Amino acid sequence: MSKYYTSYMSQVFGNFANKKFTKFTQKIINASYVKLMGLDMSEFNEPREYETLNALFTRALNEPRKFDKYDNSIIAPVDGLVTECGEIKDGISYQIKGMEYKIEELLGHNYAEDISTLENGDFVNLYLSPKDYHRYHMPMALKVISTTHIPGKLYPVNQKYLNKKKNLFIENERVIVKTVDTKGKIHFLVLVGALNVGKMVVTFEDRIKTNIDTTKSTHYTYTDDNIYDKKMKLKKGDLFGWFEMGSTIVMFSQKDAVEYHLEVGESVKFADTIGAVL
Repeated sequence: MSKYYTSYMSQVFGNFANKKFTKFTQKIINASYVKLMGLDMSEFNEPREYETLNALFTRALNEPRKFDKYDNSIIAPVDGLVTECGEIKDGISYQIKGMEYKIEELLGHNYAEDISTLENGDFVNLYLSPKDYHRYHMPMALKVISTTHIPGKLYPVNQKYLNKKKNLFIENERVIVKTVDTKGKIHFLVLVGALNVGKMVVTFEDRIKTNIDTTKSTHYTYTDDNIYDKKMKLKKGDLFGWFEMGSTIVMFSQKDAVEYHLEVGESVKFADTIGAVL
């Protein structure tokens, strides 16, 4: 399968975003982006301090955000918009109201045995716009069981496309992180790629490279004997990567694992309490 045109577009934009211009030119580029997108920079460095546009996209917080340390609380892993949430029924989830898709097709063949486990569980879609903080963190204490990269297209994941493009999440490139909580319940964190830079970084798995010239999926599992295993037990709030440009995180949890306090159309910020572990 030849590489889709949106991936080429994203690579071109990515090259621009990663280019270091003169300080004067970069200052203009960064200031223009901040103004155009309406970025709130109150928790970050001054725009002129970022050497590239991508450095501005993936900016880190100057000070850690405070969050509920109670073991059973769940925090928002990102700054984003709740585009859909609800119960998983008949192996079906929704990219947005009226646009259903099969979880089996999203997760791929490596997780076929987990579909029944997710039945009657919960899902949440969190969309990050280009103006949002692009880093993602653990919503609760989780141990990573496996990670899968599935190459694909890079359609936009904004409201307009969610409403008109069927199976958008399934067609787009994605990184799937299977985890287990402290009570043994299964959770999936699915990073969905998007138009423009299109890259997704996973800090604990440097073998995963996204938006490159490949159509081959990669799958990594972690055991006590694996050299990566020491990095697989993550605490609530721990950073585990970032999007280079806006995108979406989809979270799936098995039945009776979580209770979310969210509504469609609600905006959340990383560290907000959004539910509880049951």
